[in-house]
Amino acid sequence: MQFHPTPLKDCFVVTPEVFKDHRGIFVEAYHKKKFKEATNLEIEFVQDNQSVSKKGVLRGLHFQTGDFAQAKLVRVVYGEVLDVVVDLRPHSPTFKKAHKIILNDENQHQLFVPQGFAHGFITLSETSVFSYKCDCFYYPGSESGIIYNDPSLAIDWGFPEEKMILSEKDLKLPTLNELFQ
Repeated sequence: MQFHPTPLKDCFVVTPEVFKDHRGIFVEAYHKKKFKEATNLEIEFVQDNQSVSKKGVLRGLHFQTGDFAQAKLVRVVYGEVLDVVVDLRPHSPTFKKAHKIILNDENQHQLFVPQGFAHGFITLSETSVFSYKCDCFYYPGSESGIIYNDPSLAIDWGFPEEKMILSEKDLKLPTLNELFQ
């Protein structure tokens, strides 16, 4: 496994080793000891989630607050997504900065999303299977988010906005400035 920093503090790309032969591929998607040695972080993942989305589905930008904030290790099992994170930690040098990366079943890259980050993705392939580990259980009373088209973030999702598919809940999320008034 290789660990590469992103422009956002504490957020990094994990590139697992992919073993290919005539039968297909094998990927060691997570190894706790290697993760700790490379990051100096003691993360105890407690929940795995998976979603299946069709082309144009945008999920996000989501996060949990307070004691229920979640760190995540995200990856694409099948298909391709544009994955986006935003640093929401007020004392971070990268506060209110966004980063995006293509995750797909070809590059096998994963993204570690620290606690205090908003996270979202849009499916670019016909279908995607998106999987992620969380270090805190989901708690509905703690969920929050930022609207995907927040003008202060100016995120280029790489997909025509008129063809995006969002939940009613995600369409009603506040802007970054509304959250930090």
